[in-house]
Amino acid sequence: MSVIGDSSKMISNERFRTQEKILKSGRFFKFICGAGNEDPEEVYKLCLVYTLAGAKSIDISATVGVVQSTIRAINDAEKLLDHFKVSDYVRPFITVSVGMAGDHHVRKAHIISTMCTKCNACIPVCPTDAIPDSLIIIENRCIGCGACGVACQDDAIGYNHKEKELKQVLFECVEAGAENIELHAAVPDHDQTIIEWKVINEILPKGFLSICLDRAYLSNFELRKRIELLLDLSPNRLIVQADGTPMSGGRDDYNTTLQAIATADIVSKLNLPVHILLSGGTNSKSIELSKLSGVPTAGVSIGTFARHLVYEYINDSKFPDMEVLEPAVEKAKRLVSTCI
Repeated sequence: MSVIGDSSKMISNERFRTQEKILKSGRFFKFICGAGNEDPEEVYKLCLVYTLAGAKSIDISATVGVVQSTIRAINDAEKLLDHFKVSDYVRPFITVSVGMAGDHHVRKAHIISTMCTKCNACIPVCPTDAIPDSLIIIENRCIGCGACGVACQDDAIGYNHKEKELKQVLFECVEAGAENIELHAAVPDHDQTIIEWKVINEILPKGFLSICLDRAYLSNFELRKRIELLLDLSPNRLIVQADGTPMSGGRDDYNTTLQAIATADIVSKLNLPVHILLSGGTNSKSIELSKLSGVPTAGVSIGTFARHLVYEYINDSKFPDMEVLEPAVEKAKRLVSTCI
């Protein structure tokens, strides 16, 4: 295969400079649909709301249909900018997320029927309503957060890791309109990380590349080593998404977001030329706490907390009628404004 990074749909120099400027300002808000969320209609609704709320980036599953659904939402939102009195609008940068085998962001839950006693404890804790009364998990809604596994007293929850043909899938996503790529690499192996990073670097030789890292396996020394290896391949365009407690942002308090700040603090003290985004347990307190702690960041990525804010609206049968869309956007806009 030729160098398939030569995509006609790749990010323009002007778009790159715009994104770089926002990152350097510390006012970058990325809305996370979820690397495992492959429900195009839900993604459309979420992206419509958060585009109108002022999100600067949208993080989605590396699935062509989901990319197309996101673009449709952004295009529809742009028709409503005047109605919602949106000022200083920047078309959100679309990031597609992929994960390595072993990373919690790319697994899918399944119920081991021989062990399940149908206590239904897993149903109410699922943040994406992926477990119906039938206890047959809706795979394209599962984000692999593990909440169901924690709630299960029967040890009846198992996980499957999604495997994708990385090069082909990412090429198709970039062709469809994705501008950034993120690799979730909460794994101990540097060598395998670099192998996959080289593929990503080839697919997107322009545009920002993001690595999502937490402290599950990496000491400070190993964290520096991994980031330096990535910088050798992708200088001047690396975003480090500093993950605290992944997919744990259900509560809006300082303690929930504390680990994200701690991880960002460690990365910032490495003094490497990267843009740092808070992630993992992030909420409306994240930027406030980072400033109180003197931890410099480029902004924040919010998933679970941001989605929960608007679920009641996007699940309303009247959505996207204005009587439902307007309060959803207002609620989301308050979060975005608090963070930027």
